Amino acid sequence: MRNLIEFLKKYNYWFLFVLLEVISLILVFQYNNYQGSVWFTSANYLTGLTLEGDAWLHSFVGRGNANRQLTERNLLLEREVTLLREQLTEVRVKYDSTYVDSGLVRVQGLESYKLIPAKVIGNSISKADNMMTIDKGLRDGVHADMGVVCGNGVVGVVYMASRHYAVVIPVLNYKSNISCTIQRKGYFGYLHWSGGPSDIAYVDDIPRHALFENGDTVTTSGYSAMFPPGVMVGTILSKEDSRDGLSFRLKVKLTTNFGNLRDVCVIDDAAVKEQLELLRQAVDSLKPQSN
Repeated sequence: MRNLIEFLKKYNYWFLFVLLEVISLILVFQYNNYQGSVWFTSANYLTGLTLEGDAWLHSFVGRGNANRQLTERNLLLEREVTLLREQLTEVRVKYDSTYVDSGLVRVQGLESYKLIPAKVIGNSISKADNMMTIDKGLRDGVHADMGVVCGNGVVGVVYMASRHYAVVIPVLNYKSNISCTIQRKGYFGYLHWSGGPSDIAYVDDIPRHALFENGDTVTTSGYSAMFPPGVMVGTILSKEDSRDGLSFRLKVKLTTNFGNLRDVCVIDDAAVKEQLELLRQAVDSLKPQSN
Protein backbone atom coordinates (compact mmCIF):
# COMPACT_ATOMS: atom_id res chain seq x y z
CA MET A 1 0.00 0.00 0.00
CA ARG A 2 2.84 2.35 0.88
CA ASN A 3 4.56 1.65 -2.42
CA LEU A 4 1.34 2.45 -4.29
CA ILE A 5 1.01 5.78 -2.48
CA GLU A 6 4.63 6.64 -3.27
CA PHE A 7 4.07 5.73 -6.90
CA LEU A 8 1.01 7.97 -7.14
CA LYS A 9 2.85 10.85 -5.51
CA LYS A 10 5.79 10.48 -7.85
CA TYR A 11 3.70 10.47 -11.05
CA ASN A 12 0.70 12.56 -9.96
CA TYR A 13 1.43 15.22 -12.60
CA TRP A 14 1.24 12.63 -15.36
CA PHE A 15 -2.08 11.30 -14.08
CA LEU A 16 -3.43 14.84 -13.88
CA PHE A 17 -2.25 15.50 -17.44
CA VAL A 18 -3.98 12.38 -18.80
CA LEU A 19 -7.20 13.22 -16.95
CA LEU A 20 -7.27 16.76 -18.37
CA GLU A 21 -6.60 15.44 -21.87
CA VAL A 22 -9.50 13.02 -21.64
CA ILE A 23 -11.85 15.74 -20.38
CA SER A 24 -10.71 18.06 -23.19
CA LEU A 25 -11.38 15.44 -25.86
CA ILE A 26 -14.84 14.71 -24.46
CA LEU A 27 -15.71 18.42 -24.54
CA VAL A 28 -14.39 18.81 -28.10
CA PHE A 29 -16.42 15.90 -29.48
CA GLN A 30 -19.54 16.71 -27.48
CA TYR A 31 -19.85 20.42 -28.24
CA ASN A 32 -18.47 20.63 -31.79
CA ASN A 33 -20.78 19.30 -34.51
CA TYR A 34 -18.11 18.46 -37.06
CA GLN A 35 -15.74 16.63 -34.69
CA GLY A 36 -18.69 14.89 -33.09
CA SER A 37 -20.08 13.69 -36.39
CA VAL A 38 -16.71 12.35 -37.52
CA TRP A 39 -16.17 10.39 -34.30
CA PHE A 40 -19.64 9.34 -33.23
CA THR A 41 -21.20 8.46 -36.58
CA SER A 42 -19.53 5.05 -36.20
CA ALA A 43 -18.19 5.01 -39.75
CA ASN A 44 -14.64 4.34 -38.57
CA TYR A 45 -13.30 0.88 -39.14
CA LEU A 46 -12.79 -0.37 -35.56
CA THR A 47 -16.20 0.77 -34.34
CA GLY A 48 -17.78 -0.72 -37.44
CA LEU A 49 -16.17 -4.09 -36.74
CA THR A 50 -17.47 -4.04 -33.16
CA LEU A 51 -21.01 -3.19 -34.25
CA GLU A 52 -20.89 -5.78 -37.01
CA GLY A 53 -19.84 -8.50 -34.55
CA ASP A 54 -22.63 -7.58 -32.15
CA ALA A 55 -25.22 -7.56 -34.96
CA TRP A 56 -23.96 -10.93 -36.25
CA LEU A 57 -24.29 -12.48 -32.78
CA HIS A 58 -27.88 -11.28 -32.41
CA SER A 59 -28.85 -12.44 -35.89
CA PHE A 60 -27.12 -15.83 -35.41
CA VAL A 61 -29.21 -16.62 -32.31
CA GLY A 62 -32.51 -16.33 -34.18
CA ARG A 63 -31.28 -17.17 -37.66
CA GLY A 64 -32.64 -20.72 -37.94
CA ASN A 65 -36.26 -19.91 -37.20
CA ALA A 66 -36.14 -16.65 -39.18
CA ASN A 67 -34.68 -18.32 -42.27
CA ARG A 68 -37.32 -21.04 -42.17
CA GLN A 69 -40.12 -18.47 -41.95
CA LEU A 70 -38.61 -16.36 -44.74
CA THR A 71 -38.24 -19.37 -47.02
CA GLU A 72 -41.86 -20.43 -46.50
CA ARG A 73 -43.06 -16.86 -47.01
CA ASN A 74 -40.99 -16.40 -50.19
CA LEU A 75 -42.34 -19.61 -51.68
CA LEU A 76 -45.90 -18.48 -50.96
CA LEU A 77 -45.31 -15.00 -52.39
CA GLU A 78 -43.61 -16.34 -55.52
CA ARG A 79 -46.59 -18.59 -56.17
CA GLU A 80 -49.05 -15.73 -55.65
CA VAL A 81 -47.06 -13.45 -57.94
CA THR A 82 -46.96 -16.09 -60.66
CA LEU A 83 -50.72 -16.63 -60.53
CA LEU A 84 -51.44 -12.89 -60.49
CA ARG A 85 -49.08 -12.25 -63.40
CA GLU A 86 -50.77 -14.94 -65.47
CA GLN A 87 -54.24 -13.56 -64.74
CA LEU A 88 -53.15 -9.97 -65.42
CA THR A 89 -51.53 -10.92 -68.70
CA GLU A 90 -54.69 -12.66 -69.88
CA VAL A 91 -56.85 -9.64 -69.03
CA ARG A 92 -54.50 -7.01 -70.47
CA VAL A 93 -53.84 -8.88 -73.72
CA LYS A 94 -57.56 -9.39 -74.19
CA TYR A 95 -58.73 -5.83 -73.49
CA ASP A 96 -55.68 -3.53 -73.85
CA SER A 97 -53.94 -3.36 -77.22
CA THR A 98 -51.17 -1.14 -75.78
CA TYR A 99 -50.16 -3.68 -73.11
CA VAL A 100 -46.98 -4.89 -74.84
CA ASP A 101 -45.62 -1.39 -75.44
CA SER A 102 -46.38 -0.14 -71.93
CA GLY A 103 -44.83 -3.27 -70.46
CA LEU A 104 -41.59 -2.72 -72.35
CA VAL A 105 -41.37 0.88 -71.21
CA ARG A 106 -41.88 -0.16 -67.59
CA VAL A 107 -39.11 -2.76 -67.72
CA GLN A 108 -36.69 -0.30 -69.34
CA GLY A 109 -37.44 2.24 -66.62
CA LEU A 110 -36.41 -0.24 -63.92
CA GLU A 111 -33.14 -1.19 -65.58
CA SER A 112 -31.33 1.89 -64.25
CA TYR A 113 -31.83 0.82 -60.61
CA LYS A 114 -29.46 -1.51 -58.82
CA LEU A 115 -29.99 -2.65 -55.22
CA ILE A 116 -27.01 -3.17 -52.94
CA PRO A 117 -28.02 -5.46 -50.02
CA ALA A 118 -26.68 -4.51 -46.59
CA LYS A 119 -27.19 -5.29 -42.91
CA VAL A 120 -27.87 -2.80 -40.15
CA ILE A 121 -25.11 -3.12 -37.54
CA GLY A 122 -25.84 0.00 -35.50
CA ASN A 123 -29.12 1.82 -34.95
CA SER A 124 -30.86 4.25 -32.59
CA ILE A 125 -34.50 5.35 -32.47
CA SER A 126 -34.81 7.39 -29.26
CA LYS A 127 -32.81 10.53 -30.16
CA ALA A 128 -33.63 13.59 -32.23
CA ASP A 129 -30.62 12.96 -34.47
CA ASN A 130 -30.77 9.17 -34.82
CA MET A 131 -28.15 7.55 -37.01
CA MET A 132 -27.84 4.08 -38.53
CA THR A 133 -24.72 2.14 -39.57
CA ILE A 134 -24.69 -0.48 -42.33
CA ASP A 135 -22.00 -2.98 -43.29
CA LYS A 136 -21.42 -1.74 -46.85
CA GLY A 137 -19.24 1.18 -47.94
CA LEU A 138 -17.26 2.71 -50.77
CA ARG A 139 -15.75 -0.65 -51.69
CA ASP A 140 -19.26 -1.97 -52.38
CA GLY A 141 -20.36 1.07 -54.39
CA VAL A 142 -22.13 2.88 -51.55
CA HIS A 143 -21.62 6.63 -51.25
CA ALA A 144 -23.33 9.69 -49.83
CA ASP A 145 -26.82 10.71 -51.03
CA MET A 146 -27.96 7.20 -51.93
CA GLY A 147 -31.46 6.14 -50.85
CA VAL A 148 -31.89 3.21 -48.45
CA VAL A 149 -35.00 1.00 -48.34
CA CYS A 150 -36.15 -2.26 -46.78
CA GLY A 151 -38.84 -4.81 -47.62
CA ASN A 152 -41.49 -2.67 -45.93
CA GLY A 153 -40.58 0.76 -47.26
CA VAL A 154 -38.31 3.79 -46.97
CA VAL A 155 -35.42 3.76 -44.46
CA GLY A 156 -33.33 6.87 -45.13
CA VAL A 157 -30.41 8.40 -47.04
CA VAL A 158 -26.68 7.62 -46.86
CA TYR A 159 -24.91 10.46 -45.04
CA MET A 160 -21.27 9.40 -45.28
CA ALA A 161 -19.29 6.28 -46.15
CA SER A 162 -15.90 4.78 -45.41
CA ARG A 163 -14.33 1.89 -47.29
CA HIS A 164 -16.26 -0.82 -45.44
CA TYR A 165 -19.18 0.92 -43.73
CA ALA A 166 -21.70 3.72 -44.22
CA VAL A 167 -23.79 5.93 -41.95
CA VAL A 168 -27.44 6.52 -42.85
CA ILE A 169 -29.70 9.41 -41.83
CA PRO A 170 -32.97 7.51 -41.27
CA VAL A 171 -36.48 8.87 -41.46
CA LEU A 172 -36.25 9.08 -37.64
CA ASN A 173 -33.91 12.08 -37.78
CA TYR A 174 -34.98 15.71 -37.61
CA LYS A 175 -32.76 16.45 -40.64
CA SER A 176 -34.53 13.88 -42.83
CA ASN A 177 -36.52 15.41 -45.70
CA ILE A 178 -38.01 13.01 -48.27
CA SER A 179 -40.38 13.96 -51.07
CA CYS A 180 -43.63 11.94 -50.87
CA THR A 181 -46.97 11.72 -52.64
CA ILE A 182 -50.45 10.44 -51.82
CA GLN A 183 -50.79 7.39 -54.04
CA ARG A 184 -53.15 7.80 -57.00
CA LYS A 185 -54.02 11.34 -55.89
CA GLY A 186 -51.00 13.24 -57.24
CA TYR A 187 -50.53 15.57 -54.26
CA PHE A 188 -47.04 15.65 -52.80
CA GLY A 189 -45.25 17.00 -49.73
CA TYR A 190 -42.19 16.34 -47.58
CA LEU A 191 -41.77 13.66 -44.93
CA HIS A 192 -40.43 14.77 -41.53
CA TRP A 193 -40.07 13.21 -38.10
CA SER A 194 -40.77 15.34 -35.04
CA GLY A 195 -39.59 12.96 -32.33
CA GLY A 196 -41.79 10.67 -30.28
CA PRO A 197 -42.91 7.21 -31.47
CA SER A 198 -40.70 5.53 -34.05
CA ASP A 199 -43.66 4.54 -36.22
CA ILE A 200 -45.15 8.03 -36.67
CA ALA A 201 -43.99 10.80 -39.03
CA TYR A 202 -45.56 13.79 -40.77
CA VAL A 203 -45.95 14.94 -44.37
CA ASP A 204 -45.95 18.73 -44.70
CA ASP A 205 -47.05 21.11 -47.48
CA ILE A 206 -50.05 19.16 -48.74
CA PRO A 207 -52.35 21.64 -50.60
CA ARG A 208 -55.60 22.54 -48.88
CA HIS A 209 -57.59 21.63 -51.98
CA ALA A 210 -56.18 18.08 -51.93
CA LEU A 211 -58.78 15.30 -51.70
CA PHE A 212 -57.77 12.27 -49.64
CA GLU A 213 -58.98 10.04 -46.81
CA ASN A 214 -57.52 8.49 -43.70
CA GLY A 215 -55.98 5.15 -44.66
CA ASP A 216 -54.71 6.38 -48.04
CA THR A 217 -51.21 5.22 -48.94
CA VAL A 218 -48.20 7.55 -48.97
CA THR A 219 -45.25 6.65 -51.22
CA THR A 220 -42.10 8.33 -52.53
CA SER A 221 -42.82 10.83 -55.29
CA GLY A 222 -39.76 10.21 -57.46
CA TYR A 223 -39.02 13.96 -57.54
CA SER A 224 -35.61 13.40 -55.97
CA ALA A 225 -32.71 11.43 -57.40
CA MET A 226 -32.47 9.28 -54.25
CA PHE A 227 -35.69 7.25 -54.48
CA PRO A 228 -37.72 5.95 -57.41
CA PRO A 229 -41.44 6.70 -57.34
CA GLY A 230 -43.78 4.31 -55.54
CA VAL A 231 -41.63 3.15 -52.61
CA MET A 232 -43.91 2.59 -49.62
CA VAL A 233 -43.78 5.17 -46.81
CA GLY A 234 -46.94 4.63 -44.76
CA THR A 235 -50.66 5.31 -44.41
CA ILE A 236 -52.50 8.51 -43.44
CA LEU A 237 -53.84 8.57 -39.89
CA SER A 238 -55.15 12.14 -39.69
CA LYS A 239 -54.64 15.70 -40.93
CA GLU A 240 -54.14 19.07 -39.30
CA ASP A 241 -53.54 22.64 -40.43
CA SER A 242 -50.00 23.84 -40.99
CA ARG A 243 -48.65 26.62 -38.80
CA ASP A 244 -49.39 29.29 -41.42
CA GLY A 245 -52.78 27.77 -42.24
CA LEU A 246 -51.98 27.57 -45.97
CA SER A 247 -51.59 23.81 -46.23
CA PHE A 248 -52.27 20.50 -44.47
CA ARG A 249 -49.94 18.44 -42.32
CA LEU A 250 -50.56 14.69 -42.48
CA LYS A 251 -49.89 12.30 -39.62
CA VAL A 252 -48.55 9.10 -41.18
CA LYS A 253 -48.16 5.58 -39.79
CA LEU A 254 -44.79 4.36 -41.12
CA THR A 255 -44.62 0.87 -42.59
CA THR A 256 -40.92 0.43 -41.74
CA ASN A 257 -40.26 -1.06 -38.31
CA PHE A 258 -37.13 0.84 -37.26
CA GLY A 259 -36.97 -0.91 -33.91
CA ASN A 260 -36.38 -4.30 -35.53
CA LEU A 261 -34.57 -3.37 -38.73
CA ARG A 262 -31.85 -5.76 -39.90
CA ASP A 263 -31.78 -6.11 -43.69
CA VAL A 264 -31.84 -3.10 -46.03
CA CYS A 265 -30.95 -2.26 -49.64
CA VAL A 266 -29.08 0.78 -50.92
CA ILE A 267 -30.48 2.15 -54.19
CA ASP A 268 -27.78 2.68 -56.79
CA ASP A 269 -29.39 4.63 -59.61
CA ALA A 270 -27.14 4.86 -62.65
CA ALA A 271 -29.02 7.96 -63.73
CA VAL A 272 -28.48 9.87 -60.47
CA LYS A 273 -25.09 11.27 -61.40
CA GLU A 274 -26.39 12.44 -64.75
CA GLN A 275 -29.39 14.15 -63.11
CA LEU A 276 -27.27 15.87 -60.47
CA GLU A 277 -24.73 17.01 -63.04
CA LEU A 278 -27.49 18.42 -65.24
CA LEU A 279 -28.93 20.25 -62.23
CA ARG A 280 -25.52 21.73 -61.39
CA GLN A 281 -25.10 22.90 -64.97
CA ALA A 282 -28.53 24.52 -64.89
CA VAL A 283 -27.71 26.32 -61.62
CA ASP A 284 -24.36 27.48 -62.98
CA SER A 285 -25.99 28.81 -66.14
CA LEU A 286 -28.28 30.99 -64.05
CA LYS A 287 -25.44 32.61 -62.13
CA PRO A 288 -24.51 36.13 -63.27
CA GLN A 289 -21.40 36.12 -65.42
CA SER A 290 -18.51 38.28 -64.22
CA ASN A 291 -16.96 40.70 -66.69
